[in-house]
Amino acid sequence: MSSTASSNALRSVITFTLCYLLIASLFAWRLSNWEFILYIFVVLIIGLLVLNVHAKVHFSTGVLWCLSVWGLLHMLGGLAPIPMHWPHEGDKLVLYSFWLIPNVFKYDNLIHGYGFGVGTWACWQALSPIVIGTKEHITEIILAVLAANGLGAINEIIEFFATLTIPSTNVGGYSNTGWDLVFNLVGSSVAALIIWFGKPLAIVNTQSE
Repeated sequence: MSSTASSNALRSVITFTLCYLLIASLFAWRLSNWEFILYIFVVLIIGLLVLNVHAKVHFSTGVLWCLSVWGLLHMLGGLAPIPMHWPHEGDKLVLYSFWLIPNVFKYDNLIHGYGFGVGTWACWQALSPIVIGTKEHITEIILAVLAANGLGAINEIIEFFATLTIPSTNVGGYSNTGWDLVFNLVGSSVAALIIWFGKPLAIVNTQSE
């Protein structure tokens, strides 16, 4: 679906990511937002893991940029303020609390869907070399969806520990966790459909042989 990222593209993604993480760190520190100090640290760890996997499977430029943008949207979600008159949930006036569609669809839901859709794309690119030549194209996509949602569950565990260790967070309760998982799956499913219908026709034709 896309070409392997070049060294220049990788450097650009790393530079962009480190720049916004540095800015986010300064904002979080100034606001004493210890929850997001934790999340910035987690994003750095994830970034290192992505680089390690990339060295082995060679992600595409698109995947690397989309993963970086996910991190940026996450930083904006927790640190960018919103006006009090905007529809929001809870007492934290940040993008993550903003209702894009009042009482139906939040910025948080959008980022979960986008993020784990991209995560599914990344997992698919990582898993594809394992099943190459087997014609198990549906299997690799299903495995990518399951892997991405497993990562989504780990994300919820991290948020859970944040609520145990940090006095005031914007994580939400059981219902929020449930909706996070739902939108993770929605995003993954959309990505799976895009991957399937975006595959070269030659691949589809091999399944009918």
